Amino acid sequence: MLQHQQVKQLLQNYLEREFVLKQMELEAVTELKGIGKETADQLAEMGIYTIKDLVMYFPYRHEDFRIKDLVETPHNERVTVEARVESMPSVFFMGRNKSRLQVTVLAGRHLVKVVVFNQHYLREKLTPGTIITVTGKWDRGRQAITASSVKVGPKTTGHDFEPVYSLKGNLRQPRFRKFMRSALDVTAGQMEDPLPRDLRNRYQLLTLEEALEGIHFPKDSNHIKQARRRFVYEELLLFQLRIQALRKTRKDHEQGIVIDYDVQKLREFIQTIPFELTSAQKRVVNEICRDLKSPYRMNRLLQGDVGSGKTVVAAIALYAAVTAGFQGALMAPTEILAEQHLASLESWLEPMGVKVALLSGSTKTKERREILEGLHNGSIDLIIGTHALIQPDVVFKNLGFVITDEQHRFGVEQRRILRDKGMHPDVLFMTATPIPRTMAITAFGEMDVSVIDEMPVGRKEIETHWLKKEQWNASLVKMEMELKQGRQAYIICPLIEESEKLDVQNAVEVFEQLATIFHKRYNVGLLHGRLHPDEKDRVMREFKDGKIHVLVSTTVVEVGVNVPNATYMLIYDADRFGLAQLHQLRGRVGRGEHQSYCVLLANPKTDEGKERMMSMTETNDGFRLAEKDLELRGPGDMFGKKQSGLPDFKLADLVHDYRVLEVARQDAAQLVYDDRFWNDDEFKYLREMLEESGVLSGERID
Repeated sequence: MLQHQQVKQLLQNYLEREFVLKQMELEAVTELKGIGKETADQLAEMGIYTIKDLVMYFPYRHEDFRIKDLVETPHNERVTVEARVESMPSVFFMGRNKSRLQVTVLAGRHLVKVVVFNQHYLREKLTPGTIITVTGKWDRGRQAITASSVKVGPKTTGHDFEPVYSLKGNLRQPRFRKFMRSALDVTAGQMEDPLPRDLRNRYQLLTLEEALEGIHFPKDSNHIKQARRRFVYEELLLFQLRIQALRKTRKDHEQGIVIDYDVQKLREFIQTIPFELTSAQKRVVNEICRDLKSPYRMNRLLQGDVGSGKTVVAAIALYAAVTAGFQGALMAPTEILAEQHLASLESWLEPMGVKVALLSGSTKTKERREILEGLHNGSIDLIIGTHALIQPDVVFKNLGFVITDEQHRFGVEQRRILRDKGMHPDVLFMTATPIPRTMAITAFGEMDVSVIDEMPVGRKEIETHWLKKEQWNASLVKMEMELKQGRQAYIICPLIEESEKLDVQNAVEVFEQLATIFHKRYNVGLLHGRLHPDEKDRVMREFKDGKIHVLVSTTVVEVGVNVPNATYMLIYDADRFGLAQLHQLRGRVGRGEHQSYCVLLANPKTDEGKERMMSMTETNDGFRLAEKDLELRGPGDMFGKKQSGLPDFKLADLVHDYRVLEVARQDAAQLVYDDRFWNDDEFKYLREMLEESGVLSGERID
């Protein structure tokens, strides 16, 4: 057993070490040699205040100074070569302080040109026979290197890899690297590693100290790779811990209700549905029903491509709640969409004796009064509506289950108000926007995610064609063939009216053009965001009822209206849209029994634009397209950072590091349910980080 004195000494040592660590975290960068007030202000602009902030400020890339063979170097790649000067340099002056120096050199077996801008003073040094080290961009066609650095003499000094940092003001890379070196020397052996040893051993990760050296002063390319691997895992683990802790906190603190539905009645109801459920629908119904029976509150996201049959899943889940004596509510973003849901749910549920009602902004006063009375006394089982459902006077007798359709169209606050109208009702969010799995477990990590990834049997694939703008007449001929057969068409334009900056077809101009072409033969309607909501509704209704044959629209048409007779869609300047949006738009046609067509009119200038058009013609699978979109555009573009809660990572990249994200998610889910995590010292740092983030008090992570 330890003596009292020994224990006292150990405790003293521990407290001293803790003090040193805390001090270091708080120690200002001005403690480092060479950092005065001006430099400190520039560092503060970069979010660097303490020595710890400095060492955790990572480079965005590494310059590779390894000597390369030009034969093996691809065109436009950065390259470093040792070479011998073969000719006298020539210098051209291009205005004040601007010059272009060109010299022929022998690099290995290759005679190549080296071009240097604004360094005419090198002319004196580059005499024939001199050995130089050149770094720059290799132009294979011209056999030339546009140099960023020319040093006299062979490459003997310096590192193979140099970090490049994003800097502010007049801070330069060499000076910043000097500060970084000092900071790493000061902190050596002092910083506590946030990752516990067993996690590091499990994945063979570098220690914090080794990884910091590898990021800032790497020995070789593998050192950089291993350092990045460690920090990516750490970032994603911390992020997933926040999400998993939030889920756990909610589960522990938010009581749910047990919706003990009648299994027999539910089976009987499913038998009455006029079509067979797909296996994906059956799987999702089981997941939702499991949640209804559990004592925890459901917080689930249901993803399903356009036309995959989310509404019938919603109907089954709502009926389950009704059989247990609860009321259900379904909130849709527009009146037309709410009416569409009403028509479907009434036809399926009223024969089962379920009373369904609709509440929207245009509900008449007398009818509204009756509906509110019915909700309050419990005679109405299901209510469908727009944001009119969240008005204060809407009071339920026993609300048990809430569904929000196209959840991203409602603010967090709106969704919360509806949820709070019951005693902890279960909540299901539905969306037709296909979100790649990587993104779903990131942006909606605190929800359980269900996916309908299978289309109903017999549904015809939409034929998609990509035409150049000069083939516009051909697209018109095809459209008229569909109109002659009594079908309807959508025309989608990116802008409402002409813009000088963007040469894109606008809706008003296209509307006038088509109204002239189809004069007295077909009715053309116009829909855009600046119309009054009532006018929008009127146009959409006339199209739905077949009074308008061709609807020219901006992307406001994207969400959910079902017009089975519309079989043709023409999208102008399709390369202006992301893949996810194009797919959403395409999903407006192909809702009936007839073959449908989508024509993309575009002359993309970039390879990315061409790739998007090709992807659209190759597949109708929204999830594959969403993955592709993620590859091409990155997560920020897909979601819009602000509304999505996607964090800014220093090193992690959600597209390329998705496997690490998955591992980090599984580890985080295990850790938050492990007592050791909440009590042992080795997890102290991770716990502190969670406490600081506020998730333990049940706040959302963004």
